[in-house]
Amino acid sequence: MKIKILSVLVVFLITSLMFSQENLYSAFSIPLNLKENANAVIRMHDVKVDMKSFNEMHITEKKIITVLNSKGETHIDAYIHYDDNIKIKGLEVLVFNKQGTQIKKIKMHDFKDASAISGGTLYSDSRVKFLDYTPVSYPYTIELISKIVNNNTAFIKSFQPLNGYYLSVENSSYTIAYPKNVTIITKEKNFGDLELIKSETLGLYHYEVNHIKAVKKENYSPLFDDMVPKVMIASTEFALEGVSAHIENWDDFGKWMYHDLIKDTHDLPAKTVNTIQELVKDETNAIDKAKKVYQYVQDKTRYISVQVGIGGWKPFRASKVDKLGYGDCKALTNYTMSLLKAVNVESNYTVVFAGKSQRNMEKDFAAMQGNHVILNIPVENDEDIWLECTNQKLPFGFIGDFTDDRDVLVITPQGGKIKHTKKYLLNENEQIIKGKYSLSNQGTINVNVNIVSKGIQYDDKYWLETKTKRDLDKQYKKRWKYINGMSISNMKIENDKQNIKFNENVSFLAPNYSKIIGDRMLLTINALNRNSHIPNRYRDRKFPLLIKRGFKDIDEIEISLPKDYKLEGLPAKSNIESKFGNYSFEINVKDKNTLVYKREFVIKDGAFPKEDYNAFRDFYKKVSKLDNTKVVLIKNNI
Repeated sequence: MKIKILSVLVVFLITSLMFSQENLYSAFSIPLNLKENANAVIRMHDVKVDMKSFNEMHITEKKIITVLNSKGETHIDAYIHYDDNIKIKGLEVLVFNKQGTQIKKIKMHDFKDASAISGGTLYSDSRVKFLDYTPVSYPYTIELISKIVNNNTAFIKSFQPLNGYYLSVENSSYTIAYPKNVTIITKEKNFGDLELIKSETLGLYHYEVNHIKAVKKENYSPLFDDMVPKVMIASTEFALEGVSAHIENWDDFGKWMYHDLIKDTHDLPAKTVNTIQELVKDETNAIDKAKKVYQYVQDKTRYISVQVGIGGWKPFRASKVDKLGYGDCKALTNYTMSLLKAVNVESNYTVVFAGKSQRNMEKDFAAMQGNHVILNIPVENDEDIWLECTNQKLPFGFIGDFTDDRDVLVITPQGGKIKHTKKYLLNENEQIIKGKYSLSNQGTINVNVNIVSKGIQYDDKYWLETKTKRDLDKQYKKRWKYINGMSISNMKIENDKQNIKFNENVSFLAPNYSKIIGDRMLLTINALNRNSHIPNRYRDRKFPLLIKRGFKDIDEIEISLPKDYKLEGLPAKSNIESKFGNYSFEINVKDKNTLVYKREFVIKDGAFPKEDYNAFRDFYKKVSKLDNTKVVLIKNNI
């Protein structure tokens, strides 16, 4: 009797297991709470990393994902990069309809295969296989199974169960097995209330999470990478295209990068050394020398991405850049550093996460990180200077929002150091508008305005100097899109790189700017810098409020009134103070035909709790309303 009961139980468990696996293919089996806010649901994602040695690892991955709508396509991620060091041993996709019935099988030879070259890349030794599948209907489910062998162990895949907004996760697991003579380091981030199931034994780490709900993207939020649950994983012993390393800390990492990847690339031709020394012979200090060298590099070279060499981490030799006149961020930074070295100016190759997001290097996790390289010039008793060597237009020492205000890794012969790049303060990010406009009896506005931008506001505009007149005309009409029928008669711009200011002088006419109603004319007084931005509304805000960069706008405009009209009344001076910034405007009467409009708008950078978001949004709404303040004019004979 006991044997019979046991047999029935075994059959039941096997049947349940089979049903559970098959159930993952059916869209109807997704828990309702995982469908909320989701465009796709990861039903199961299992990653197994088998590190055979410090220079070989096998990665097996199985993912079942249900795509609920067309926006969920981006979460499939059915692609694999490969090159001489990454071999694809298996790749297959199965497609299931909403009932969970298999409707298609896609083998490796059916995947699209292409060179992994971006638009700005000259050449690359990396290729990619990717799925090119057009669904018949939604929802549907994809099962992806892949296996690769990688001889580079410098980059070990992290356990990151969630990799985007509008995506939920039913189950995600990760296992890494490694030899006992290899040391694995880990760092857990952002799990919060989410239960992380883990087991750690010598030679094996295992992680698993279940039921992560999808979240909506919210503007003014911290970087997704700073909020998403993740376990970072690295080996202290690794290989990068045959070059081995043993890294315990950032100091070790910096020594390895400098002595194994960079040191032997500073081979400038003697002729170039003589040229650059002659160029700076009259300069007495390091900064003035560096300015001339930087301009020399800008005049001589151009940026082209070249993704070859040691995982894209070893720069071209300086002699090659000198001969060809182009290179990627590594090559151009290294070339600039070599030139500075030739004139006895200290500078340091620096690895950074580039982009407006201000992503930091992980201070307490010494491993391969970053996606870009810039140059650091240390300055005694003052702020360090940072150089972006891939841009021919940027002023010396200006890096803008691409690499500002973040932790970076500075590589020196003595080791690596975490430093923080330039933060552009509120008062540095200034825009000053001074101008005049006149209004005709028919409501036509005639404008002459000067705009000076600094800091991050300079960064927003300096690229305008590369535009044609036609494109520039379009840009200004887009900037003042609330003014219809603009006819621009003058556009003069100047990129003052010496003082890091962008100057704009613009003149234009626009008919029917003001609205005439009977004997009265309604004039929206702020013609040149209206805030139309109101942050999105969120009924149930989930994330903290983050304002990455502050700024200040100062406007002063003189307004000549139409000759047949006079003021009927003026709005009172207005001032708003808040923790997020302040706003003020006033209109003064210069004489009976002239008004002077003054405005100041300040936004402060900072981090705030999510509960402050509605007040932040209300602040912007008030600014927008006041920027649309109207002045009433009445005909003189009334």
